[in-house]
Amino acid sequence: MSIGYASKVIGQKNMSIKGCKLNYATEERLQTLIEHNLSSLERILEYNQKNAIHLFRISSDIIPFGSSIASRFPWKELFMDKLSDIGEKAGQYGIRLSMHPGQYTLINSKDSTVIKRSIEDLRYHTNFLDSLGLDSTQKIILHIGGVYGDKKTALARFAEQYLDLDSAIKRRLVIENDDKSYHIGDVLELATKLSIPVVYDTLHNEVNCCDLSKNDYYWISQCKSTWQETDGKQKVHYSQQDKLKKAGSHSKTIEIYEFMKFYSELSENKPDIMLEVKDKNLSAIKCIHCIDSNRTIKALEEEWSRYKYLVLEKAPNDYKKIRELLKDKRAYPVLAFYHLIEHALFQDAPLGSSLNAAFHVWSYFKGVASLKEKEKFLKLVQQCKNDASEVSKLKRYLYQLSKIYQKDYLLQSYYFIM
Repeated sequence: MSIGYASKVIGQKNMSIKGCKLNYATEERLQTLIEHNLSSLERILEYNQKNAIHLFRISSDIIPFGSSIASRFPWKELFMDKLSDIGEKAGQYGIRLSMHPGQYTLINSKDSTVIKRSIEDLRYHTNFLDSLGLDSTQKIILHIGGVYGDKKTALARFAEQYLDLDSAIKRRLVIENDDKSYHIGDVLELATKLSIPVVYDTLHNEVNCCDLSKNDYYWISQCKSTWQETDGKQKVHYSQQDKLKKAGSHSKTIEIYEFMKFYSELSENKPDIMLEVKDKNLSAIKCIHCIDSNRTIKALEEEWSRYKYLVLEKAPNDYKKIRELLKDKRAYPVLAFYHLIEHALFQDAPLGSSLNAAFHVWSYFKGVASLKEKEKFLKLVQQCKNDASEVSKLKRYLYQLSKIYQKDYLLQSYYFIM
């Protein structure tokens, strides 16, 4: 089984997916953006391989306006070699890719114009995955859509439109339960009629439950029968509720004890798990480290090098506990390690701790910074003492110095991004 994340990489350079406003989308601009985005995707795959992440959802914005104006732009021909290289790299690394069109892709709409645009959007997503030379195990995930006051008719309309889709689209399409309109029972009933694989979403079922007497493992088992050999390994979407936001909001990070309870109760033939979470790759790495018994404390030390100043800023006591935890080089206290980090992440940083962490980071520049840079740093520190909200400005300055003096150790730190 594989654990992965969606669309965006946190805390890494040169991996962004860029777009532009429609009125700036000239052919020249589109070509520049696509070239940038494909290079970013290639670096994302390399990053994922390095971190044993073998499941990744590609942003729908990889080709800006891919289902509208870019559909008339010959991006497949212009970037044929690059696309082929990316597909080969994904295959070589064993990374399974997917895409997930947005909320306006509604093939069961009552509006024929919306249906037409939706089919064009599905065709774009299919064309992109096809252009990578990927097989049918690399999927496009779709929600059923709106109810429009009559669920039975809306489901029938989805089925009618689905049957008319190009075979190239249908071989990739997977449907998913949502948190408002169609619960997992609805989706399974439709999928059984149409022979479509189903992705089960744990948080969506928590919010829009089909049957309170049935748990996640029951529904995962039911969905498994919809996946054929040509569809590849069954996939599920796993997320946790942000306790401070409305129902269905994804959490900032995956709380590891809760995840491990879910993971431990899965059947022996575990599905691929796509994490839907705000900190993306960071939670994916965390979960992978926690299920891999072959790792050593070195993996945690590498993680600590990225988290340490963030933890020092937010929770000095947790910082001390983690340092103690990592002293035994024969141990692998992975769950305790991440639990302490999670605890720290949910704390509000006291001003004293924020300044202490800033001075630790500043120590990397003391021997190289100019007098003017030192004066600016101390001035910003004083501003923070007068107004704690100025800490963000101090951190931005330290980040600028990290780039100026090429302090890669600091640039890879999560201190600047969380």
